[in-house]
Amino acid sequence: MRLPAPFEREGEHIAIELGGAQALFTTRHGGVSAGPFATLNLGRLTADDPDFVRRNRTRLQDRVGGRLAMIRQVHGTLVRRIEDGARRLPDVTGAEQQLEEADGQATGVRGVAPMVLVADCLPVVVAGADAVAILHVGWRGLAEGIVTHGVRAARDLGYDGRLEAAVGPGAGPCCYEVSEEVHAMFVSYGERARNGAKLDLKAIAREQLERAGVVAVHDVGLCTICGEDFFSHRRDRGVTGRQAGVAWLR
Repeated sequence: MRLPAPFEREGEHIAIELGGAQALFTTRHGGVSAGPFATLNLGRLTADDPDFVRRNRTRLQDRVGGRLAMIRQVHGTLVRRIEDGARRLPDVTGAEQQLEEADGQATGVRGVAPMVLVADCLPVVVAGADAVAILHVGWRGLAEGIVTHGVRAARDLGYDGRLEAAVGPGAGPCCYEVSEEVHAMFVSYGERARNGAKLDLKAIAREQLERAGVVAVHDVGLCTICGEDFFSHRRDRGVTGRQAGVAWLR
């Protein structure tokens, strides 16, 4: 797996530094799950053994720079702000029903590592010296403004400096075929967002990030559908695990 700069390998995973933040995009490797969930499945809302998922999440938390902050994702645009310390966060090994519904998280608190789970949607990090946001970005979220909400959330925390973004592994324009109804939602992007019947989620996300004032957007350029190192809901017809995007302030 070759990575474009400034992305780097960190063990089995992908890391990038963004201003005062660090981000990690996991692969499917390095965990304890088996079968279609092998091996680092982080998703509890799958048919995987819950104890395996608990152990996988614990492994991830042990290697990032803070307590994992999780949400229950619903393909919406809500970005929650975390303004308290890690003591108030739900246990990373707990049930998903305990989690707040949202599709992004932003914080200016060090020692907290906001996280999203994906298996074709894009994990997108927006970060500066004193604020970081991470977003779960699929076509519904792109159409409804999740990217703009994520940038605004970082600003609402009081940070007015330079923002950069990183787009992690997700469905690429090489593989992500969608209906004409979905294409119609992005017609204003023209051919920049279209490859025949396929949609370029990453190109749309990049353009929305730049419109929102992000000064540099880094795309790792990896597709989960054709990439063997990743879980893919589309490729595996729903029987698959979830990888993560995690970010934290250094």
